[in-house]
Order: sequence, then C-alpha cells, then structure tokens
Amino acid sequence: MKKFTNESMQEILEYLQNILSTQKPEFIISFEVLNPDILNSAYAGEKTIIDNTEYIYRGYKSWSDLGEILFCKMLTPKINSASTVIISYQKLDISDSFHKSTLEQKEKYGTKSEFFEINKNEEPAFLAHYIKALKNVDVSSKKRVLNLGINSGDEFEVIKKLTSTSDKEFVGIDFCPSAIEVAKKRFEEENFIFYNHDINELDSLNLDKFDLIITIGTLQSSGLNFKVIFMSLIQNYLEMDGAIILGFPNCRWIDGEMIYGAKAPNYSFSEMTLLYKDVYFCKKYLQQKKFRVTITGKDYIFLTATSIRK
Repeated sequence: MKKFTNESMQEILEYLQNILSTQKPEFIISFEVLNPDILNSAYAGEKTIIDNTEYIYRGYKSWSDLGEILFCKMLTPKINSASTVIISYQKLDISDSFHKSTLEQKEKYGTKSEFFEINKNEEPAFLAHYIKALKNVDVSSKKRVLNLGINSGDEFEVIKKLTSTSDKEFVGIDFCPSAIEVAKKRFEEENFIFYNHDINELDSLNLDKFDLIITIGTLQSSGLNFKVIFMSLIQNYLEMDGAIILGFPNCRWIDGEMIYGAKAPNYSFSEMTLLYKDVYFCKKYLQQKKFRVTITGKDYIFLTATSIRK
C-alpha cells in the first residue's frame, strides 16, 4: 500500500489519476496518510515531524474533495497507527447518469427514473443554500407560491418545515405525470395545488400572479426557451412586490453521488460558461426591473431577487 508523507498534492493527484485511469467502476484504491486529527487549526500544506518522518498535513475536507475530483466515493477512513489513517476511494461509474435515461420524455424524471431516487434535501450543499435563499426572500411573508418543475415536491417540504403554510397557497407544475401524482399524495392539503402541464403553455392555466416564484434546475431544460419564459414570469406572473428564487445546477449526479461541476456540451470536463451566462442575464434583467439580487451556493447556484419597485 502506498504511503504519502511529504509528497505534494500535485504528486498525489497524478499518482492516483494514473492508477484510476486503467481501472473499472467499483475499483477501490487505498493509501496511508497523516491522521488529520493529529493537528488542530492547521492548514493544508503545513509540515510536521512525527517519529523523525516529515509529513504534510491535509484535513478530511481535502481528501473528500480529492475523491470527488477523481470521480470517486470516499469510504470510511481507518485508523492505521498512532499517527496515520488509511484513505480509500471507490471509483464511480461515470456512465451511470439519469441524463442518459431511455424513458419517454414525459417520464424522464418520473417514478421509474434514476432521477427520482435523488433527494436534494439530504445534500447539505443544496439544502443549506436553499434555506438561505428562502430566508433571504422572507418566505414566511409570502401568500402565493409557484414552483415550476416541482417534481415530487421536495422544495415545498422544506418550506413546510421552515414556516407555517396554512395561510398560504402553493402551486406546483411539472411535465411528468407520475411525479405530480406523488406530489399530490405528499401534500393533500387543499392549499397545495399541482398541475401536470407543459411550462411552455403556462398561460393556458390562468394562474394569476404570485408573491414568490421558485424554479430549480428547470428553465435550462432543452425543451424550453429559457430567456423568453424567464422574462414572461417576471412580467406576467410576479406581483409588484414579489420575489423569485432561481436554482442553476452546477453539479452532476453520478452513481449515487452529487459531483461538483456541471457537464457542458462538447466538453469532457466541467465548463461553466453557459451557467455564468444564464446567471448574469437573469441578474442584469432583474436589476433593470428594480430587484435586489443576490447569488449564493456552490453545487447549485441560487439567484434570489426581491423587489424594490415600491
């Protein structure tokens, strides 16, 4: 087993990349490193001498990040000695992605899809920033809430746990029939309304206006005209003093793991030009319409906008 002591992170990265590049999914690679619990308040790269051996310190966050970069799942570290631990990575199957689903278009994100197994609310990198966005727009003061691309209703579940919902009206819309049926069963209260409907034909529902509009990872779908629909939402469906939360995926779901960095067309690596372009377009447009705009998040970029038009 390889033991890393004072090798640079660049050397470690190249070593692991070379081995993993020839291995199949589920292959496990293990190596010995300095126990991160040995030092307190140390930064990655600090050197220390233990038993006449020089080590370079890295915390578990560094090793977790490295595993993600290598498209690996980090397994539970094991104590190896008084000063070292064994880190193990299991290679992910990068071909295992819901984006490659062979299901018909309407059920691509339905109950029989791999996407339906994903629960973003159990991923801190999503949940913490989504809650921050909800608090930023003062969700407790909103009376009518619209969610486009609601799927089974995870975003509404967070709101229910965050504030009282009995005095509000919630409308969720999704193109997938089976997902909407699940949402209806999860939220049986009369003030939760769900439509199985094409967002391109939103006007046919006669929805009137809302105090808060939420749409996460939906407007960028290939079947939608992103800019046209976005501007229509602001002009036709948002109250004068309303707010909006947009979520832009900056991650991929691979073999059970949420991996940072959106996959762009024609690139074999994460390339975020399109993401930044869309975020900037929305920010600039909303500011022109007299909204205060904030951008937060990491694996999901959250743009929140609150009206200052009064």
